[in-house]
Amino acid sequence: MATGETMVTPATAGGEAAPAPSRRARERLVFLDALRGLALILMVLNHTGRWWQDRVMGWPRYYSIYLTMAVAAPVFIFLVGFCLPLSRTHAEERALLTLWKYAKRGGRLILAGLLLNLLVFPEDPVYNNGVLQTIGIGIIAAAAAALLLRYRGMRAALAALAVLSYLAFGWSFEWLSEWVRGHPAGSRVVFLEFPPWPWVSLVLIGLVLGDLWVEQRDARARARYLWLMLGAGALCFAGFFGYDWWAETPKRWTFMRDFILNNHWTPRGASVIWILGMLFVLMALFYYAAEVRRLRMTWLVTLGRTALVLYFLHQLIVLTLVNQRLSMRFNDWWLYGLANLVLMVLLLGIGRLWLEVKRRWRR
Repeated sequence: MATGETMVTPATAGGEAAPAPSRRARERLVFLDALRGLALILMVLNHTGRWWQDRVMGWPRYYSIYLTMAVAAPVFIFLVGFCLPLSRTHAEERALLTLWKYAKRGGRLILAGLLLNLLVFPEDPVYNNGVLQTIGIGIIAAAAAALLLRYRGMRAALAALAVLSYLAFGWSFEWLSEWVRGHPAGSRVVFLEFPPWPWVSLVLIGLVLGDLWVEQRDARARARYLWLMLGAGALCFAGFFGYDWWAETPKRWTFMRDFILNNHWTPRGASVIWILGMLFVLMALFYYAAEVRRLRMTWLVTLGRTALVLYFLHQLIVLTLVNQRLSMRFNDWWLYGLANLVLMVLLLGIGRLWLEVKRRWRR
């Protein structure tokens, strides 16, 4: 999940509100909000597939859970890094102030994740790691790393650090599996749902690409940037499907081909290439739809801007209310689809209400 705030315009030195972002900046953020909205929808479908259906739904349910998770979570985590350069100040004298701002934001997300554990999963330890905690840690790490981007060669250094961190996770996997078995409590803090190591690597990749994006000063440069990203995504897809064809990979699109540590998923090998390709292609497609074709995608933008609060509330609805309190199941695909449609309309209404409340509060 992301914070739901797409751009921060820091206050001026005197405390007055900073000027509103330019028209170009607002348009740029539309495709990011819309992409975040798509990720929220997929995350909701992932949770309803887990908590509203039983195993009698067979392999279609299994594949839907795998694919929605393998798209939604990486999009959220990648955008943490990509969006940070859009709002940070480059003033040398405000570097520590900016770091403190993002440290507070990351800390709030970590606390929100702990509160979510307390409310939605009271039977589990409250200190369990979750995606909100990982995103909070990712914000803090990316803010610290962003201070280095003013120096020559640091983009390449941070990208290399991200790659090496992920590779080190793979090289250490057998040792980590043993450590998890021997430390059941500690492993819940650091190696549970989307553990910071290695997922912060994706945050750093997003940070580097976001910093490059900020340098694109006009529509032609931005279009060229996204064309390159689309081409890179196509190459990733070609590599992924070509490798699977050459290696005759068994059990494709299943958790069994990836890392499973502490009973939780992390992509492995070719799956990483597929995820990067998916991210690059989605970024390009959403940019084309929002800025080239000028599609408003208002409902997706609303979901993206309110992603944090909706991520929080939908789990209370899907698991606590419907699954646990009402004991409802939707083991029919048509009924399941209708239930999800009703849920998304409800979440969209909550999102619009939340934005209106925030607007009135800020007045």
